[in-house]
Amino acid sequence: MLDVPGARLHYELRGRGPLVVLAGAPMDADAFTGVADLLALDHTVLTTDPRGINRSTVDDPDRDSTPEDRADDLARLIAHADAGPAVAFGSSGGAVSVLALAQRHPGSVRAVIAHEPPLIDLLDDRAQRRAKTEEMIATYLAGDHRGAWVKFLANANIHLPGEVFEMMFGGPREGRAAEDEYYGFVRMLRGTSYWRPDLEVLRTATVEVGIGEESAGQLCDRTSRALATALGTTPTLFPGDHTGFLDHPKEFAALISARG
Repeated sequence: MLDVPGARLHYELRGRGPLVVLAGAPMDADAFTGVADLLALDHTVLTTDPRGINRSTVDDPDRDSTPEDRADDLARLIAHADAGPAVAFGSSGGAVSVLALAQRHPGSVRAVIAHEPPLIDLLDDRAQRRAKTEEMIATYLAGDHRGAWVKFLANANIHLPGEVFEMMFGGPREGRAAEDEYYGFVRMLRGTSYWRPDLEVLRTATVEVGIGEESAGQLCDRTSRALATALGTTPTLFPGDHTGFLDHPKEFAALISARG
């Protein structure tokens, strides 16, 4: 655990060698276990639960988690590990965190890989996407967590078989899972998806945008391509879809390892 302003962070270190950071939001450290174990064969690998999620507690649960907060947390963890600068890989909200890290703490990173950041403000239909985001948050706060997930997946253009949806989102929530879900919808979603990167700063950094090979037509495919276009780069295709690192850890580990 590491105490930082406003939070106490759970983190894990594996292996020895050049430092790699794997970041999610709201995904916790456990989501990257497969990739981390493989990278740890020849890297030092840092994973963490983002503030307010799972084992990382916050002093004020009514305060929003912002990409800037999470970037500062990652910079402090990198300094604490004393093995940087790092190659930082982030997926989904974690991709936004590592982009903010590159902006705020450029000395902490050698390269950043942003895998499917949900930056809806880069899209032409940003107003519609914001409205849909507000609808899903309102639905969640009204007590309909199932309906909120229906709206979330529809906005993301992600289609799940009925039985998979029910297994993941249909049941009752309790304990830590309920707290994390609340924090993700209410304290993390707006700040993450509405964040606008400083493109001039990021163009001076080593930033790679990753997109799932099976994500075509999904919201994060669109936002990722918009980011790559704005940065003047070509996106890199990763296996799978938005959570491809869960099903293809070997391939993700190889792609990340090749960056340092």
